[in-house]
Amino acid sequence: MLKYQGMLIPLVLAGLAARAVLASKPHIVVILADDLGFSDVGWRNPALHTPTLDRLAREGVILNQSYVQPSCSPSRAALMSGRYPFHLGMQHRVVSAAHAQFLPDDQPILPQTLKSLGYATHIVGKWHLGFCNWKYTPTYRGFDTFYGFYNALEDYFNHTGHADAYDFRDGTEVDWTAVGHYSTHLFADRAVSIIRNHNPSQPLFLYLSFQAVHGPLQVPQYYREQYCSHINDTDRQIKCGMIAAMDEAVANVTHVLEQQGLADNTFLLFSTDNGGPVNEGGSSNWPLRGSKTTIWEGGTRAVAFMHAPNLLQKSGYTYDELIHVVDWYPTFVEAAGGSSLSNIDGVSQWHNLVRGSHGPRTEFIYNIDEVYNTSAIRQGRFKLVQGHLTGPNGWFPPPEMTNETTTKVHTNHNNEPAYQLFNLNRDPEERNDILDTHHEVFQQMKARLDEYRKSLVPANLPSRSHQADPSNFHGVWSPGWC
Repeated sequence: MLKYQGMLIPLVLAGLAARAVLASKPHIVVILADDLGFSDVGWRNPALHTPTLDRLAREGVILNQSYVQPSCSPSRAALMSGRYPFHLGMQHRVVSAAHAQFLPDDQPILPQTLKSLGYATHIVGKWHLGFCNWKYTPTYRGFDTFYGFYNALEDYFNHTGHADAYDFRDGTEVDWTAVGHYSTHLFADRAVSIIRNHNPSQPLFLYLSFQAVHGPLQVPQYYREQYCSHINDTDRQIKCGMIAAMDEAVANVTHVLEQQGLADNTFLLFSTDNGGPVNEGGSSNWPLRGSKTTIWEGGTRAVAFMHAPNLLQKSGYTYDELIHVVDWYPTFVEAAGGSSLSNIDGVSQWHNLVRGSHGPRTEFIYNIDEVYNTSAIRQGRFKLVQGHLTGPNGWFPPPEMTNETTTKVHTNHNNEPAYQLFNLNRDPEERNDILDTHHEVFQQMKARLDEYRKSLVPANLPSRSHQADPSNFHGVWSPGWC
């Protein structure tokens, strides 16, 4: 008996040690807003109601130069893979419902790698990275659970989108119980449930990918009346309500993290997936130039912050170092104790974010789109833009900013030069092209951009597949046709 007890003690200690190693890894919560403009938050525009986001940002670190892609699928692909979309064939457009487009499966993506490091992995909300074959869907790409939808645009209440077909899943099963319920509420409730039922001895990766505040403009009337009645523009008032509802959802999620004792060891990243669409509901990237779908700063510079007061040596400030969305994959893997990754474009920012020190990134590619023949590169303070950019190309203050001296300004992209150079330290609004006075900088950056162009994977642009038609799947967007 004594001998048995003697053997049992080391086993118990080993089990406790294993749990301690798991618990020492930070929980990782990524909250991704959809189409949230650079100034569509209260700390930049007090007309909007975002008390939770404001508090978390000010307690944590506001990421002032955090960059994403100009539209949904490319940003999500970069986040999950650590690779630029032009290295994935995803640089030209978003994944379309009836086209065989998807995030390539030639390498492990973020949830697969974190899962191998002992994490429980969950996705709640929007996927938008392909579903034509089951192997491209979330629970086949490393997520333990999936609750949400595959496509992009859909009704917030009845969850129908393209071709008026239904698109809402719980795991691999179609979930009809979501009908009639506002998606922001559904996603917050599921995230809260996941956290409440999570074993705290295991590290958690939760990817909460809101539908909000993407179109269509829909929100329960309460949020408009309670928080946005001071805004006269109807569309902007609805967008304000959508933002307020999302802020409430974030409050619910962060509250349960605290209740469950997980908050002290949680690294929370909040970001938008791209800039706001300025022609929809008054979304505003002011004072930055441009809109969603453009490689101007307004389309690519994200409203973002991180919150991890007990993990960060420095907090409560604005971080001005360059971060690109491809960096989050290696950053989270390093935080989780994983090995360095190969064949990716991202660089880990973990140690400099923890310490508040200078970051490793001095260069990144905004995008290279061979179909539109447009591209852009950032090196230090300089940004080089190539091609005749499609709009909106101007500066768009939100409707409630009635005292601004600068009104909507559109530029005629047909008259733009083939290349433009900006000093973003002095001119973050991209108003003054300095190419003529910085010819050496231009030549060096052009050569570097041309070098990147050699590694481009041609955009995957398949034709629409009739096999994808939801009528083949009882009126539901479903995998199984490619």
